[in-house]
Amino acid sequence: MHLNGLIHTFPKEFKLLIAAFIVVLSIGFYTGLLFVGNTSATQPNGIEEQYLGNESNEAATVMKFKKSEQEMLTLVHNHILSMSIIFFLVGLILSTTQLHKKLKMFLIIEPFLSVILTFGGLYLLWSGLLWMKYIVMLSGILMTLTFTCSVMIILVQLLQSKNQTGKG
Repeated sequence: MHLNGLIHTFPKEFKLLIAAFIVVLSIGFYTGLLFVGNTSATQPNGIEEQYLGNESNEAATVMKFKKSEQEMLTLVHNHILSMSIIFFLVGLILSTTQLHKKLKMFLIIEPFLSVILTFGGLYLLWSGLLWMKYIVMLSGILMTLTFTCSVMIILVQLLQSKNQTGKG
């Protein structure tokens, strides 16, 4: 089955459904990033503090305590399950876009690796591997960049008419 560029042949109603889904999904995704920014300062030490606490820091303005194992397992479980569904659906839609095969494969597969590194990394950080905070931060940035690129490619190609793509 030939999927490359199939998005341009979708009926208007289906394109609108995909666009609405992608816009609402993006609002949820970026709201989650705002939450991360408010809770961990989006810096390695802020990430560490969010999960390991800051009770020993007398200068802390907000007291944070180490998460329990149950809290960590719940966080990792919920995020890996929900993010895998999100990236599966985005990847499914992205597979129908007209895009170079290697770039498309990277944008489809990379978020799954980042999900494992980000949320598995949080658990390993919590377990005592303090250097994982850097992996968590880098994989989270890469996950966000691939999500943003994928969403932009999908929305641009949804807006293109069949004539603009050379498919007539």
